[in-house]
Amino acid sequence: MTTLKFVRSVWESFRATSGLEPRLLDNLRVTAATPGRVSFELDIHKHHTNRLQILHGGTLATLTDLSGSLAVASRGLYSTGVSTDINVTYLSSGGKAGDLLKGEVVCDKFGKTMAFTSVRFMNAGGGLVARGSHSKFIAKAWEDERNRVEEMRKLEMEGKE
Repeated sequence: MTTLKFVRSVWESFRATSGLEPRLLDNLRVTAATPGRVSFELDIHKHHTNRLQILHGGTLATLTDLSGSLAVASRGLYSTGVSTDINVTYLSSGGKAGDLLKGEVVCDKFGKTMAFTSVRFMNAGGGLVARGSHSKFIAKAWEDERNRVEEMRKLEMEGKE
Protein backbone atom coordinates (compact mmCIF):
# COMPACT_ATOMS: atom_id res chain seq x y z
CA MET A 1 0.00 0.00 0.00
CA THR A 2 1.36 3.45 -0.84
CA THR A 3 1.74 6.08 1.85
CA LEU A 4 -0.82 8.29 0.12
CA LYS A 5 -3.40 5.51 0.02
CA PHE A 6 -2.82 4.67 3.69
CA VAL A 7 -3.06 8.30 4.83
CA ARG A 8 -6.25 8.76 2.81
CA SER A 9 -7.71 5.65 4.48
CA VAL A 10 -6.97 7.15 7.91
CA TRP A 11 -8.61 10.43 6.82
CA GLU A 12 -11.67 8.44 5.68
CA SER A 13 -11.79 6.83 9.13
CA PHE A 14 -11.83 10.30 10.72
CA ARG A 15 -14.62 11.31 8.34
CA ALA A 16 -16.65 8.20 9.20
CA THR A 17 -16.22 8.16 12.98
CA SER A 18 -15.35 11.61 14.33
CA GLY A 19 -17.82 14.31 15.24
CA LEU A 20 -15.80 17.45 14.48
CA GLU A 21 -13.58 16.84 11.47
CA PRO A 22 -16.27 15.76 8.98
CA ARG A 23 -18.46 18.71 9.99
CA LEU A 24 -15.72 21.32 9.65
CA LEU A 25 -13.20 19.84 7.23
CA ASP A 26 -15.17 17.46 5.03
CA ASN A 27 -13.80 19.02 1.84
CA LEU A 28 -10.14 18.57 2.89
CA ARG A 29 -8.10 16.86 0.19
CA VAL A 30 -4.91 14.95 0.94
CA THR A 31 -2.88 15.71 -2.19
CA ALA A 32 0.43 13.97 -1.43
CA ALA A 33 2.03 11.79 1.22
CA THR A 34 5.40 10.19 1.78
CA PRO A 35 6.61 8.68 5.06
CA GLY A 36 6.71 11.57 7.51
CA ARG A 37 5.22 14.23 5.19
CA VAL A 38 1.67 15.07 4.02
CA SER A 39 0.32 17.84 1.78
CA PHE A 40 -3.33 18.88 1.74
CA GLU A 41 -5.74 21.52 0.46
CA LEU A 42 -8.94 23.05 1.77
CA ASP A 43 -11.40 25.18 -0.15
CA ILE A 44 -12.44 27.87 2.33
CA HIS A 45 -16.22 28.08 2.85
CA LYS A 46 -18.29 30.42 5.02
CA HIS A 47 -18.33 27.93 7.91
CA HIS A 48 -14.50 28.19 8.04
CA THR A 49 -14.60 31.97 8.60
CA ASN A 50 -15.06 34.35 11.53
CA ARG A 51 -17.31 37.41 11.80
CA LEU A 52 -14.75 39.41 9.80
CA GLN A 53 -15.39 36.96 6.95
CA ILE A 54 -11.77 35.70 6.98
CA LEU A 55 -10.44 32.27 7.89
CA HIS A 56 -11.17 31.55 11.56
CA GLY A 57 -8.21 30.74 13.79
CA GLY A 58 -10.18 27.77 15.16
CA THR A 59 -10.26 26.28 11.67
CA LEU A 60 -6.46 26.49 11.53
CA ALA A 61 -6.18 25.00 15.03
CA THR A 62 -8.40 22.10 14.00
CA LEU A 63 -6.33 21.66 10.84
CA THR A 64 -3.15 21.63 12.95
CA ASP A 65 -4.66 18.83 15.05
CA LEU A 66 -5.90 16.78 12.09
CA SER A 67 -2.83 17.29 9.91
CA GLY A 68 -0.57 16.27 12.80
CA SER A 69 -2.55 13.05 13.04
CA LEU A 70 -2.20 12.49 9.29
CA ALA A 71 1.57 13.06 9.55
CA VAL A 72 1.69 10.34 12.23
CA ALA A 73 -0.39 8.12 9.92
CA SER A 74 2.17 8.69 7.17
CA ARG A 75 4.63 6.84 9.43
CA GLY A 76 2.25 3.87 9.45
CA LEU A 77 0.10 4.28 12.57
CA TYR A 78 -3.61 3.85 11.86
CA SER A 79 -4.63 4.94 15.36
CA THR A 80 -2.79 8.22 15.66
CA GLY A 81 -2.74 8.75 19.42
CA VAL A 82 -3.98 11.65 21.50
CA SER A 83 -2.91 15.28 21.62
CA THR A 84 -0.70 16.54 24.41
CA ASP A 85 0.02 19.98 22.95
CA ILE A 86 -1.13 22.10 20.01
CA ASN A 87 0.18 25.50 19.04
CA VAL A 88 -0.70 27.80 16.15
CA THR A 89 1.06 31.03 15.18
CA TYR A 90 -1.06 33.25 12.95
CA LEU A 91 1.03 35.34 10.56
CA SER A 92 -1.57 36.83 8.21
CA SER A 93 -5.13 36.31 7.07
CA GLY A 94 -5.60 32.83 5.68
CA GLY A 95 -8.16 34.01 3.17
CA LYS A 96 -11.90 34.25 2.75
CA ALA A 97 -14.69 32.05 1.43
CA GLY A 98 -13.81 31.00 -2.10
CA ASP A 99 -10.04 30.99 -1.48
CA LEU A 100 -7.78 27.94 -1.35
CA LEU A 101 -5.69 27.08 1.71
CA LYS A 102 -2.74 24.71 1.31
CA GLY A 103 -0.85 22.86 4.01
CA GLU A 104 2.31 20.84 4.44
CA VAL A 105 2.84 18.85 7.62
CA VAL A 106 5.95 16.96 8.72
CA CYS A 107 6.38 14.35 11.42
CA ASP A 108 9.54 15.78 12.98
CA LYS A 109 10.05 13.04 15.58
CA PHE A 110 8.41 9.63 15.76
CA GLY A 111 9.13 7.49 18.82
CA LYS A 112 7.53 4.70 20.81
CA THR A 113 5.54 7.01 23.09
CA MET A 114 5.50 10.46 21.48
CA ALA A 115 5.33 12.02 18.04
CA PHE A 116 5.96 15.67 17.19
CA THR A 117 4.69 17.39 14.05
CA SER A 118 4.91 20.81 12.43
CA VAL A 119 2.67 22.31 9.78
CA ARG A 120 2.86 25.29 7.43
CA PHE A 121 -0.28 26.87 5.99
CA MET A 122 -0.07 28.82 2.73
CA ASN A 123 -2.49 30.77 0.58
CA ALA A 124 -3.02 29.78 -3.07
CA GLY A 125 -0.06 31.95 -4.08
CA GLY A 126 2.27 30.15 -1.69
CA GLY A 127 2.42 32.93 0.93
CA LEU A 128 2.84 31.68 4.51
CA VAL A 129 -0.25 32.50 6.60
CA ALA A 130 0.30 30.38 9.73
CA ARG A 131 2.40 27.63 11.24
CA GLY A 132 1.51 25.09 13.84
CA SER A 133 2.94 22.33 15.96
CA HIS A 134 1.27 19.29 17.44
CA SER A 135 2.57 16.78 19.99
CA LYS A 136 0.90 13.38 20.30
CA PHE A 137 1.05 10.54 22.82
CA ILE A 138 1.18 7.42 20.61
CA ALA A 139 2.19 4.56 22.95
CA LYS A 140 -1.19 2.80 22.71
CA ALA A 141 -1.47 3.43 18.96
CA TRP A 142 1.26 0.86 18.34
CA GLU A 143 -1.22 -1.89 19.34
CA ASP A 144 -3.59 -1.41 16.38
CA GLU A 145 -3.49 -4.34 13.93
CA ARG A 146 -4.24 -1.97 11.03
CA ASN A 147 -0.82 -0.30 11.44
CA ARG A 148 1.61 -0.33 8.52
CA VAL A 149 4.73 0.99 10.30
CA GLU A 150 7.16 -1.54 8.83
CA GLU A 151 5.71 -1.10 5.36
CA MET A 152 6.09 2.70 5.56
CA ARG A 153 9.60 2.38 7.00
CA LYS A 154 10.58 0.16 4.07
CA LEU A 155 9.15 2.68 1.57
CA GLU A 156 11.10 5.46 3.27
CA MET A 157 14.35 3.47 3.14
CA GLU A 158 13.78 2.80 -0.57
CA GLY A 159 12.99 6.47 -1.21
CA LYS A 160 9.51 5.62 -2.48
CA GLU A 161 6.04 6.83 -1.64
